[in-house]
Amino acid sequence: MAAPVSSKRPARPDRTSGHDPADDSARFRVVARTCRAPAAAKVVAPRRASGAAAAERWLLGRILRRLGNLPLCVELWDGRRVDSGEGPPLALVRIRDRATLLRLASNPGVAFGEGYAEGAIDVEGDLLALLEAAFRARWSATAGPAWWARLGQAIDWLRANTVRRSRRNVHHHYDITEDFYRLWLDDEMVYTCAYFADPATTLEEAQRAKMDYVCRKLRLRPGESVVEAGCGWGALALFMARNYGVRVRAYNLSHAQTAFARQRAEAEGLASRVEFIEDDYRSISGRYDAFVSVGMLEHVGRKQYRQLGKVIDRCLEPNGRGLIHSIGRVRPAGLDGWTERRIFPGAYPPSLKEMMGVFEPRGFSVLDVENLRAHYARTLEHWLSRYEAHKQQVAEMFDERFVRTWQLYLTGSIAGFTTGTLQLFQVVFARTAAAEVPWSRAWLYADRPESSRTVCRPATC
Repeated sequence: MAAPVSSKRPARPDRTSGHDPADDSARFRVVARTCRAPAAAKVVAPRRASGAAAAERWLLGRILRRLGNLPLCVELWDGRRVDSGEGPPLALVRIRDRATLLRLASNPGVAFGEGYAEGAIDVEGDLLALLEAAFRARWSATAGPAWWARLGQAIDWLRANTVRRSRRNVHHHYDITEDFYRLWLDDEMVYTCAYFADPATTLEEAQRAKMDYVCRKLRLRPGESVVEAGCGWGALALFMARNYGVRVRAYNLSHAQTAFARQRAEAEGLASRVEFIEDDYRSISGRYDAFVSVGMLEHVGRKQYRQLGKVIDRCLEPNGRGLIHSIGRVRPAGLDGWTERRIFPGAYPPSLKEMMGVFEPRGFSVLDVENLRAHYARTLEHWLSRYEAHKQQVAEMFDERFVRTWQLYLTGSIAGFTTGTLQLFQVVFARTAAAEVPWSRAWLYADRPESSRTVCRPATC
């Protein structure tokens, strides 16, 4: 899951500062049909603005100030251009109508996403660089808690992800169509952060490396039992059974993904070792040596963390251990409104402090925490490149609005990880009395001979 920006809003300008809106015309220079004209170029002065045009210029200036005066060139629907910030512009942003400008003034994050998807806002230039600059500016502006941020967290807390709501949220994002995801994911259909031991590694190699990395951290041994919460299209569960000789029970609310995973298990002769269950994580039963969840905690909701911890506690053996892999934040902040509305309804990326709400109440010992945010940025770069190569096919499956929606989501997610407004946490934990605690991390990075792997084939399973 990816989530571009914080839902916190920057502090409003001080109304007692004596700011005169008339100064905006000097600060945000309006020029004719050009941005940042060279000194030798002749800039044609616009006609005296009408009252409406002056109000629109003032409103646009206010929006740009809220964005931190980024170096931008903004073109309005009638051809007027407004130049903001210092240095060369990152991009030319075209606003196609007055209604879009008004929506940007009231809720910039949601309005930009909606406007971009609809084509009412267009960006000519580097969209990624523009989003990175905007995220840095807004994240800095929201460093201190504000009443609207606390209100947003309260609303998130009250809007509990019940089983029914969770199923609806999963259907919204993951049951779009398998063919859509096949266009831009790797051949294993892994829709979570890959692990790039070398940045030049292919996406396929990096996703297999991630699955092996997870298995190493869990210290899996042949004959053990594993429960997975939120298994996607089944790649990790099948990898664990095939390469580490364990038995896996995997839970998933997505009907489409569960059906796909079951077909793969049958085709690979692993159905006797991997059971895919279409159900909520709260229904997990039985006892297991290891618990694993990759990319599900973002969909659990903070109000359910204690309940998730209770589920893990009741299903782990006395010497059990686990791993949770989740998108997160450096401080509490929800998704931006547009991403939550259009891409991941009900999702929330937790801070490390908030993640402890899963472990502390049940007395679990945290053994290892690693931040793989750079790896997720690289993963998303691969996804976006493949997605853009198949935009025509996506348009034929859906429509142009869908194409632009997902292009903005993937690009914004890259910006979130490159700027640090998003993190990627892997947390390894165990029962407090667990006897086997690694002395160092050397074993994790040591080369593992191919001959040491347990490869489960139909004849030997």
